[in-house]
Amino acid sequence: MTHAVDSLERVTADVVVCRRCPRLVEWRERVAREKVARFRDEEYWGRPVPGFGDPAARILIVGLAPAAHGGNRTGRVFTGDASGDFLFAAMHEVGLANQPTSVRAGDGLALVDCYIAAAVRCAPPGNKPLPSERDNCAPYLQRELALLAGLRAVVALGAYGWASALRALAAVSGVELRPRPKFAHGAEVGFGRYDLIGTYHPSQQNTFTGVLTPPMLIDVLARAKELATTPR
Repeated sequence: MTHAVDSLERVTADVVVCRRCPRLVEWRERVAREKVARFRDEEYWGRPVPGFGDPAARILIVGLAPAAHGGNRTGRVFTGDASGDFLFAAMHEVGLANQPTSVRAGDGLALVDCYIAAAVRCAPPGNKPLPSERDNCAPYLQRELALLAGLRAVVALGAYGWASALRALAAVSGVELRPRPKFAHGAEVGFGRYDLIGTYHPSQQNTFTGVLTPPMLIDVLARAKELATTPR
C-alpha cells in the first residue's frame, strides 16, 4: 500500500492491521493465546510489530522478525527477549539508546539518532519466514527508508537482515549492485547517500557461543555512527 502523503505514523498504522500472510496471522495469534508458562499472566500483542525510534534518525537497524515471546508479546521489536537485551546494551554503550535494557513498551526506552525495524513484521514459525511473506512485508521497510530523510547508515543484523536491507536500499536509491554484496560481520557497501554495514545477529545462538560478543557489536554500531556523521 502506498500513499500520496506518507508518514512513519501511516506505516505503523498499516503494519499493525496487516493480515496479508495467513500462515503468519495464524501463528502469531495462536502463540498469543497459548503463551508460555513464564508469561502466562501477560496479555500478548499478537499482531504485526511496527518499527520505532527517532524520526530524525541517521541510522537504521534492520532485524529479521519479532520473537514469538518477545516483540509478539510486547508489541515492540527486540523488546522483552534476550536478543534485545544484548542489542540495547550495545546501543546504550555507543549513545544510540538512553538506557541499556528494555522489557516492555512504555518503559522509558528512547532511541537516539536511530530507528529499528524488522524485515518481516510478524513472528514466523521456527523464525523462518517464507519468501512470499518476506516479499509481502518488503514495502514497509522501503517506505520507512524513504521517510527517514536524514538516514545515512543502515545496520543489518544477520544474513537475512542484510539481504532484506540490500533489496530495500536498491528499491529506494535506484542503485542496483551486481554481483550482490555478500554478508559478513563488518562488511560495508555504499548505496549512493546510504552506507550498509553488517553484523552477526544478536541471537542467543550467536551470543552464547561467542560468535558475536559485546565488543564486536559495539564496534559495528560505532562504525555506523561514524558513517552516519561523516560529511559527504
